[in-house]
Amino acid sequence: MPQEYDEVAGVYARSLYELAHEAGGLDKAEEVYAELDAIVEMSRADPRLREFLSSPILGKGAREQALRSAFENRVSDMLLRFLLVANDKGRLGELSNIASALDAMLQKAHGRIEVDVYTASADQIGEELLEGVVEKIRSATGKEPVLHKYSDPSMIGGIKLLIGDQLIDGSVATRLRRMREGIVGRGAVGLRAEAGRFLDGGD
Repeated sequence: MPQEYDEVAGVYARSLYELAHEAGGLDKAEEVYAELDAIVEMSRADPRLREFLSSPILGKGAREQALRSAFENRVSDMLLRFLLVANDKGRLGELSNIASALDAMLQKAHGRIEVDVYTASADQIGEELLEGVVEKIRSATGKEPVLHKYSDPSMIGGIKLLIGDQLIDGSVATRLRRMREGIVGRGAVGLRAEAGRFLDGGD
């Protein structure tokens, strides 16, 4: 998924990453991330869990008891302690952003780079196309691309790549828009030139 997170999420993710890394290196950090990501995915699928994590109506004390009941002996002690701290600081509603930030840190540590690949439909992403994308990104960045495939019918055709915060847009829709803007722009320039000649008394 696209990697979007704010500075606060980055601070919490960095704290969790460093704790996990000190406890067991990258393997432990990957393990903790997998647990956190599973909770985030559950919250996306279950509106009640999402409301439980983010609602300001539920008191911190009551939510702490519920967190212990739900996750004790089901996730690592490290992640449970992190959830309790996040609850105390009112940050449980930001778990998705924190997970995204942690994922980005892990990819960087492994020398990988996240790439979101968009085409108009899923069946337009063939193996040959993907292999070409991987090779070009690997050559340009020196990192191993991790591809996430998405469909965007508004594109009409072509491909878009989101590499970090850099968008490479080769979609048909964008090319048509640029072509249209170019035609309109040239038309406006021509009109201004004709008006200038008229005002100057030219033929």
